[in-house]
Amino acid sequence: MEYVRSSKARPPLPEGPFLVVGLARSGVAAAKALKALDQAVFGVDSGEPEGLDVLRESGIGFETSVSGTDRLEGVATVIKSPGVPESAEVIAEASRRGVTVIGELELGWRMFEAPVVAITGTNGKTTTTELTAHLFRSAGRPVSAAGNVGHPVCEVAMEAAAGHEVGTVVCECSSFQLEDSTEFSPEVAVFLNLGPDHLDRHGNLDSYREAKLKVFANQGDGDVAVLNVDDPAVATIETAAAQIRFSTAGSDRAQITLEGERIMVDGEALIETSEMQVIGRHNVANAMAGAASALALGLGLEEVAAGLRSFPPVAHRYEPVAEIEGVVFINDSKATNVDATLAALGSSDRPLHLILGGSVKGEPFDGLAGPVAEHCRGVYLIGETADEIGRALEPAGIEIVRYCEDLEAAVSEAAGAAVPGEAVLLSPACASFDQFKNYEDRGDSFRRLVEELDV
Repeated sequence: MEYVRSSKARPPLPEGPFLVVGLARSGVAAAKALKALDQAVFGVDSGEPEGLDVLRESGIGFETSVSGTDRLEGVATVIKSPGVPESAEVIAEASRRGVTVIGELELGWRMFEAPVVAITGTNGKTTTTELTAHLFRSAGRPVSAAGNVGHPVCEVAMEAAAGHEVGTVVCECSSFQLEDSTEFSPEVAVFLNLGPDHLDRHGNLDSYREAKLKVFANQGDGDVAVLNVDDPAVATIETAAAQIRFSTAGSDRAQITLEGERIMVDGEALIETSEMQVIGRHNVANAMAGAASALALGLGLEEVAAGLRSFPPVAHRYEPVAEIEGVVFINDSKATNVDATLAALGSSDRPLHLILGGSVKGEPFDGLAGPVAEHCRGVYLIGETADEIGRALEPAGIEIVRYCEDLEAAVSEAAGAAVPGEAVLLSPACASFDQFKNYEDRGDSFRRLVEELDV
């Protein structure tokens, strides 16, 4: 097992004045952090985001419903929020003018010197981030969960500047955040898996993968890269950092493996999977990644095992919400792409009644047919993609296929068809924006509908 040997000094902040583009939570945090350092900063957003009173209270000027290009004069650095594409007019113009463009992740990371665990991949990032942070917390070590989990890195930086002990920073890193990093160099970098996602933003899988790989770009001696060798796209990654590899399939290349139902570390038993509260083979992989990160930063085997035992399921991520008359209902609303749904299908030991569908992301659904045929007795299709998914699943020959008007109808149909020993699984393989605000809203609706069944 490889161990991190030191925490590294950070490069200086880029020069100001600064223009923050995109004023959702990350952008607001970046603007506040810069203002706290007495930097000249202004914010712009092409829409009308909520929660901007905090900028007014901090004395930070901003404009909304503008492109922002007329605010570039005199700006030395643009801070780009993760939701802003490189194709945005103001970003393209800034690049044309030679203005430095970095993301909020990069900016925040430069503002503190605590060790960082950076976790990326297509699926499982949030669960692994929360789990890893829990391992430190349960061992009595100070820790901050940050990044794409909803706590911007710049907020961590402000907490550190205020004298709070942030401890190890466990950071969920999306491709949107990593594509804007330049010097970002975490002590531990984790790559969980890779599948097609966000192709509407990145254009193709290669560009998406290149954005993810930036998590390793600046690592070197004394750093650790944690890799899932069961994923062909991850297994071949070469890094300058030492590698800890994990495998649920028993790869002889891995230091952390699964023997039967026991997780092993360098041949030593860590924990039986039955002792963990999270369920599913994909969550075993997430637990391995979290364990590798914690061990690399000095936690002991017993501390890690105790943390894995006490870690609860994360909302909307293969989360069991109820068992009604022998039927288990599982909320996997965060499965917003095909690979996430495939992972959920492969993790169940019960025949499934699967709820699929949502808004269009441009991803093909053909890969679902075989696994659906293997694991599902019924499929319930909702949303804009219902017809497309239905056509893709025709070769599966499923016993029950229903086209449902909405999630409520799908839950009702699935619950009516399921028998004891089976499960109803919401794992849509699609985003939620056709009928819901976000995947949390969709998952909360599923939970409420299931609770109404049990009255």
